[in-house]
Amino acid sequence: MSSPTTGPMTGPMTGSLTGPDGGVPPVAVIGGGLAGITATLAIAEAGWPVTLYEARPRLGGATHSFARGGLTADNGQHVFLRCCTAYLGLLDRLGGTGRVRLQERFDVRVLTPHGERGRLRRASLPGPFHLLPALARYRLLSPADRLRAVRGALALRGLDPAAPALDRAALGAWLASRGQRDTVRRALWDLFAVAALNIAADEAALGPAAMVFRTALLGRPDAADIGVPSVPLGELHGGAALTAVARAGGTVRLPAKAEAILPAPPGLPGPSVLVGGTRVETSAVVVAVPHGQAARLLPAEAAPDRDAWAGLGASPIVNVHVVYDRPVTSLPFAAVVGSPVQWIFDRTAAGGLTRGQYLTVSVSAARHWIDVPTSAMRAVFVPELERVLPATRTVRLLDFFITRERRATFRQGPGSGALRPGAATRWPGLFLAGAWTDTGWPDTMEGAVRSGLEAARLVRLYLSHLTHLGHLGHVREPARAEWAR
Repeated sequence: MSSPTTGPMTGPMTGSLTGPDGGVPPVAVIGGGLAGITATLAIAEAGWPVTLYEARPRLGGATHSFARGGLTADNGQHVFLRCCTAYLGLLDRLGGTGRVRLQERFDVRVLTPHGERGRLRRASLPGPFHLLPALARYRLLSPADRLRAVRGALALRGLDPAAPALDRAALGAWLASRGQRDTVRRALWDLFAVAALNIAADEAALGPAAMVFRTALLGRPDAADIGVPSVPLGELHGGAALTAVARAGGTVRLPAKAEAILPAPPGLPGPSVLVGGTRVETSAVVVAVPHGQAARLLPAEAAPDRDAWAGLGASPIVNVHVVYDRPVTSLPFAAVVGSPVQWIFDRTAAGGLTRGQYLTVSVSAARHWIDVPTSAMRAVFVPELERVLPATRTVRLLDFFITRERRATFRQGPGSGALRPGAATRWPGLFLAGAWTDTGWPDTMEGAVRSGLEAARLVRLYLSHLTHLGHLGHVREPARAEWAR
């Protein structure tokens, strides 16, 4: 007998397959980040029993918060765009739509250490023409460079991000071949490529870069409108997910570390999971952890290409957190060029600060900074902020601290796309999820959510197929299955 998604079934399968209590064994989702949360909700809302296992005492994965004195800080600054429809769907399921701020119109102020100011704001025109007036008036580029930028944008729009040749090519070399001088790259392309891909343009693969620019900046006019959380990430994602999973009929186990994936016992449809030394029987398993952990969990028979995943590597992000005794800027966020400061975000309200101002500086592609001591970071970033935000020179700095994500994303360089696996594995009933899988998106929150939806879709197909053949009993009516389709 063949599975509709994973190839030949192994072992005898006769009669109705049930767990030790006579019911359908739950689906096991391993990993409580956005991919795992999404997969769990989609499976539960489709009516299947599901249990989410997370090794840490919280959900949220790479998006979490912590307390520092009277401040609530996020481990890093996360943003989304209006084109991130899957992520917005997850927020709706988590009750978080009202806990984010989404621009009515794409509008980014661009600062420099020398006092020059630029602005990129979309016009009320159809895509891709909505950004042409902004480029034509972009003061940080000369008129000749503005024309070069327009030509580069039109050339990017003509690329097919899924073409294998683009995965092998580097963004920097392509920009240079299209006349995009260093001034254009620093003041325009790097602003968005480095933040979206977490890698320098010279080292970034052209395929995912083309996907970002085509989808966000050169596609639908409102696609690039920027959204930011207005509450701590731990509240927006982790805490809300606990409630949502319970409401959908699923179960969460915290802390519960999965130690191994074992072959399916005779008569059961899914692999077993070893959790805390106990073998847990399942109907199916979704492994939604970072690629290094997934490679260690999955047997070679289930994923012969697991060693190739190591080639995805990792790229770090560093966040600089500063608290001043008085407000120093009225901007909710701003991009910066010509400085180690890349993006600045006002997190005062979200952090619960009632006096002064709390800013975070997000530094992507932070390989140079990841091991620099906090004292040395302070010696660089405090003066840089004084250059970029002159008001900081006359206020008192109350706090300065650093958060470091060493493995924030996989390294999205040339050839990385070919290493990203699909959601199915060689074992029936065993699936993968995570922003590192082949989602068609870069390693982002949107990619993570899409991967969870795809894994859940394959789980449902697999279990529905077995139910149709009489190998699984019927389950309760779907609760809110429309989102899970």
